[in-house]
Amino acid sequence: MDEAPRAAAIIRTLSMLARTVHQSIACSAASRATSAARPSLQGQTTAGKQRQLRLLSARSGQQQAPSTASISRRGTAQPKGPEVVNSGISSVSAAQQAAPAPTSTSSQVGSTLGSAPNPVTPQISLVPSPSTSGGKSDRLAIRWASGVESKFHHVWLRDHCRCPACYHPKTKQRLLDTFAIPGNVEPVSMESTTEGLQVEWPPLLQAAENGAVAANAATTHHSLYPWRWLMLNSYSPPFSAVNGPSAHVVGLTAGGMAGLPPIERVLWGRSIGQAPPTVTWDEVMGRKPGTESSKKTETQGSPYTMSSEQADVKAEGSSLDLSVHDEELGNLGLLKWLSKIATFGFCFVSGVPVSPLATEALIRRIAFIRETHYGGFWDFTSNLEHGDTAYTNLKLQAHTDTTYFTDPAGLQMFHLLSHTASECGSAKAEGGESLLVDGFLAAKILRESNETAYATLSEVRLMTHSAGDDDTLIRPLMEESGYPILQHTDDAGGWRHGAKLKMVRYNNDDRSVLRVKEEDVDSFYSALREWNRILTDPEGEYWQQLRPGTALIFDNHRVLHGRSAFVGNRRLCGAYVSHDDYRSKLSVLSARYGDTLRSDSGRKHGRGVWDDGL
Repeated sequence: MDEAPRAAAIIRTLSMLARTVHQSIACSAASRATSAARPSLQGQTTAGKQRQLRLLSARSGQQQAPSTASISRRGTAQPKGPEVVNSGISSVSAAQQAAPAPTSTSSQVGSTLGSAPNPVTPQISLVPSPSTSGGKSDRLAIRWASGVESKFHHVWLRDHCRCPACYHPKTKQRLLDTFAIPGNVEPVSMESTTEGLQVEWPPLLQAAENGAVAANAATTHHSLYPWRWLMLNSYSPPFSAVNGPSAHVVGLTAGGMAGLPPIERVLWGRSIGQAPPTVTWDEVMGRKPGTESSKKTETQGSPYTMSSEQADVKAEGSSLDLSVHDEELGNLGLLKWLSKIATFGFCFVSGVPVSPLATEALIRRIAFIRETHYGGFWDFTSNLEHGDTAYTNLKLQAHTDTTYFTDPAGLQMFHLLSHTASECGSAKAEGGESLLVDGFLAAKILRESNETAYATLSEVRLMTHSAGDDDTLIRPLMEESGYPILQHTDDAGGWRHGAKLKMVRYNNDDRSVLRVKEEDVDSFYSALREWNRILTDPEGEYWQQLRPGTALIFDNHRVLHGRSAFVGNRRLCGAYVSHDDYRSKLSVLSARYGDTLRSDSGRKHGRGVWDDGL
């Protein structure tokens, strides 16, 4: 035999031996891993052993599968889900207890709206939770890659089944009769799958004709809970503790902002004037810059001072094109606009036709206009049409609007249409600069410099009112106590225990009679003086002269506004939008167009039953 063929035969023989040895080692390792992962049945009740054997039997079938990973719809390899152990049914083996917590393999989901960890991919394991008396369990626990455990009550899990029989896939409303779930419900079996926690439940209770309650004779029920959804909705502990500080960014809260993208609020002062947040009319209305339709509505360069005749001509709007040209472009522009409002608390819109009709079309891109005792869409001058100092030419200190409403106005828009000299010609058109102050920055400064004052303004409740018109007397629903200036997600002193600031409600001019305890009077006025000192600090004040063609919108729950006194005749238009409607639009557009922390099921074709915030 020649040397070359002989060498080739030797190489083939060695390769076969190597593959045999490798397969033997792999099988041995798999056997040891299976043995180490099998939970102990010692000390269990008979029922517990039977349930555990069903779990082990199910797992044995899974372990025969040739692969321990699956491919997600995004094409990313995901590790197989954790073993499921019912709390109080089985104990963790010594090998499991000694094993270190698995490291997270999650990736970071980034976007222009912020980034947050993707909790779908981490390797996690389920561990027992404290049991009730009698050896029964009322909850289970999940140990995440971070080492933190999340506990979920069985009744909570059963109540949150999202199968089509329990939760309507179209209306996103519960079909399950919560009151048919036994309070001590226990899973029949549980199984760990790549997609999530799969649970088999006993039949629901049903009411008999004689009023007695008995178990439904129907078959058992199966539920599947995605791992990511379980992490996002962990309540013991809250999601932020499970996933670290990045879970809840500054200013966004689990309750008031549920379902919103992880947009981080940027606190600002006077320097924001160097590059204030701005979008264009063309962006929001879905128009490509430079097109003929865009040029027709171009108003940049409009004179600051306009005659009444010029303003009236533009106000007619007979030749204005107020339609949205490209829905996709318009929605992306609208998302950009709303995201800037969420980030900074305000935003300018440039290139707006100098017309009430165009301004109204602009704000209606967000949502319905909120009607108040001032009307819906306003077009007003300083004529004291309403009994409010906003309808004068006087200076206005920094304040928020409608503090006397149980639910203050959310967004507020202003568009200066004209500012002209008085008809008598004796006064020039000057003054009237707009003032913006970031109330959340002011609150942060107060808390860091004087926590006692912060506590006072967070806990002392104030009464406010609107009574300037003869046919109007508005006071908050809680007219016996009112609301604090600094409102948190938990107003009962919750700010001391991590509750987030959700609203600044402050207008000293609208404050009613102060009704507080005798020992709180001095502390309140002291805190109020400190608050006013921060609000009037020039470093925190952003002054800007509004001009025709540029609209201003701001979050009335965060940004305080005011103006300097003026002479001449000013004409403004604008409106309010509900905070709920604004947040709804932002959430929907973010889910549709933004690469945010959310489920796969909703993109441009509707949302799924496991979407964030549902």
